[in-house]
Amino acid sequence: MRIDIKHYLDVNHLTIYQVSKRSGYGYTTLHKSFNKEQTSATPLNLRDLDALARAQHRKMWEVLKELEEHYLER
Repeated sequence: MRIDIKHYLDVNHLTIYQVSKRSGYGYTTLHKSFNKEQTSATPLNLRDLDALARAQHRKMWEVLKELEEHYLER
């Protein structure tokens, strides 16, 4: 299973730049991660999940739950 992170960003009116600025993580790091080829073993890492949560002032589990419920590609 893969997570459609780009769709998640679009729906939440976010850009990689906004996520990096609000979360404190580097733009290049997040850009590479969000645009990498995902495998079923590593669809999203904790840093990416933390960055998304921080950018939206949410808890990581809330973001993960939303991703699992609405953004999985099978």
